[in-house]
Amino acid sequence: MIEVIRYMSAFFIPGLLVLLFTRVTYNRVIGLVLTVSLIAASVYKGYTDTFSLIVIDAFSLTAGFWLAAKMKLPNNHAKVKE
Repeated sequence: MIEVIRYMSAFFIPGLLVLLFTRVTYNRVIGLVLTVSLIAASVYKGYTDTFSLIVIDAFSLTAGFWLAAKMKLPNNHAKVKE
């Protein structure tokens, strides 16, 4: 049961973190870098210990990065019509 939770978390959480950090910083590359650094710390501490978890994390990061590109800009960053 713990393994199922780990795999489901690896599938959803990195993508959601990319979206969160992108929304906070208004830059999807910075959101991706912050999320990758958190995953790197997780691997370093030993929480992500199998290759399959790393692959699922990478897929989730890619999906989150793609969705971040589809997000609308806030109104103060929208182009002004002349």
